[in-house]
Amino acid sequence: MPAMPTRRTKPAPDPFAPLQAEEVIAAPGPWQLLLEARAPWEYAALLAATPWLNQLPQGDGHPVVVFPGLGASDTSTLPLRQFLRQRGYTPYAWQQGFNFGPRHGVLDAVRARVQHIAERHGEAVSLVGWSLGGIYAREIAKEQPALARCVVTLGSPFAGHPRATNAWRFYELVSGQAVHSDEELLAQIRQPPACPTTSIYSRTDGIVAWQCSLNDAAPHTENIEVHASHVGMGMNPLALYVVADRLAQPPGAWQPFDAKGARRWFYKTTHQGPLAAAR
Repeated sequence: MPAMPTRRTKPAPDPFAPLQAEEVIAAPGPWQLLLEARAPWEYAALLAATPWLNQLPQGDGHPVVVFPGLGASDTSTLPLRQFLRQRGYTPYAWQQGFNFGPRHGVLDAVRARVQHIAERHGEAVSLVGWSLGGIYAREIAKEQPALARCVVTLGSPFAGHPRATNAWRFYELVSGQAVHSDEELLAQIRQPPACPTTSIYSRTDGIVAWQCSLNDAAPHTENIEVHASHVGMGMNPLALYVVADRLAQPPGAWQPFDAKGARRWFYKTTHQGPLAAAR
């Protein structure tokens, strides 16, 4: 009688084995996408919250360059820049038209603009980027570390695969570039700049999976959760409060955002990277 074949048991998966971001992070679902319709209400909330926001300490006048999101222009960041000007900062638009991805000449023009503004003011520049604009802000800060005072991003997908967003097809259409799994490039984008780096994100973001907006834990990085849509985050009063609070940090004495006291009702901080959060 022939021997019965032995049954091979499949080894148990290692819960600590490294996982690829695209394997564990999915793009936001239809319900979250529908919630993006609340963006006009966020602008209305900004107007209503103006007296509260006016209680924030005045800024020191240092320059701030603001980058728009994918498919958007400087018009989209006008409420944010007006808010920063009212708070005592000197905001600048990126002046590259609509953000259709890193087309030829765009990054070179942005580098030159940041350098010109820094030289004009004689001090480092804060970089604030919304969505794809946040990736520009982070990369410019890495390339020109002496010119970057701090980086603040809003709903920026720097820590995951591009397909973990609902905008990747639009990106391919307007940029003429295909998204792909270039592990080396993804690892580079995920690496934070050397300056203080804050990521503002929302678990109800309908465009970008929130895990894609999480910095890995480091002494100079932080992740702050707000209740906001993706397309309305740049005019959401809770998000703008954080932006102003972060820009007010003095150079060389940066402290993480304090989510204690009354703030704990509106904000949460996440101290883990995207893969740990996804698990």
